[in-house]
Amino acid sequence: MNIHEFFSLFFVHMVTNNFVKICPNLKLNFKFVQYYFYKMLVEREIQKSIKRLAAKFPVVMISGPRQSGKSTLLKVCFPKHEYVSLENMDVRSFAQADPRGFLNQFSKGAILDEVQRVPELFSYMQEIVDNRKKSGLFILSGSQNFLLMKNVSQSLAGRVAVLKLLPFSVAEIQEMRTSTANPYKLIFQGFYPRLYDKRIKPADFYPSYVETYLQRDVRELIRIGDLSKFTMFIKSCAARIGGMLNLSSMANDCGISVPTAKSWLSILEASYVVYLLQPHFQNVNKRLVKMPKLYFYDTGLACSLLNLKNEKQIELHYLKGALNC
Repeated sequence: MNIHEFFSLFFVHMVTNNFVKICPNLKLNFKFVQYYFYKMLVEREIQKSIKRLAAKFPVVMISGPRQSGKSTLLKVCFPKHEYVSLENMDVRSFAQADPRGFLNQFSKGAILDEVQRVPELFSYMQEIVDNRKKSGLFILSGSQNFLLMKNVSQSLAGRVAVLKLLPFSVAEIQEMRTSTANPYKLIFQGFYPRLYDKRIKPADFYPSYVETYLQRDVRELIRIGDLSKFTMFIKSCAARIGGMLNLSSMANDCGISVPTAKSWLSILEASYVVYLLQPHFQNVNKRLVKMPKLYFYDTGLACSLLNLKNEKQIELHYLKGALNC
């Protein structure tokens, strides 16, 4: 049994309250053990920045794509904060009905996950942090950058530090003692933590990820009548990875208007699916005029949308260079 398997087994027993059966004479604080369990797996590069900013700002907000490890990381960084998920219907109903009472119950601070689902909280949060004058009081996380920033800019300007957590970097994967010698294998698998934590095959992970993304995030951000066209649009983006952004061509391929294509691209950006790499020129005017290039945050997702079945297909693919950037 290797060290990863040992700590995995150790943690499972802790969660199921069977730790006493293993070591009846040893008393350990659960959160302390949990912290070192996660630390043994991988220390995220953003951790030090989170803690540093939490010592200076009353509110810290972590945004990023779904399944990038936000909840796990915040539990590790702030073990004394109570964790609350606003995905829970009962919790969300309480927060919506009585925002002040909901926030006042966390005198020692709290981690509020998917906080964009209850925008009513932000105005009350401003009043509370101004009165208490305590750093690191509320730690927020969410997967919809557009909704998060809209509420933060209105109510918490100057009071919140904003950070972004993306899937694993190559350095973080190397820290897990996972081989990165084969770059094509790494590109094909992608970088979402669950792929490595649960050892899920990309073919099982990404189709479900896209499906749940379509059903949840997209429909919450914009009304789309034909989801099949939106799926086609995402695949069209994947087929143009590393290329100059051409909304007219993408709109024609998908049978939609250019304004619709522009709107859908903004949704993909806000959900951390794609990003636009702006050109760099010494002449600032050229930077504003020249078209950006389109890239995906996660190469594994792009490979799935391109219908690639294994890493060997990447070696001969016409987008090999763009996927390798």
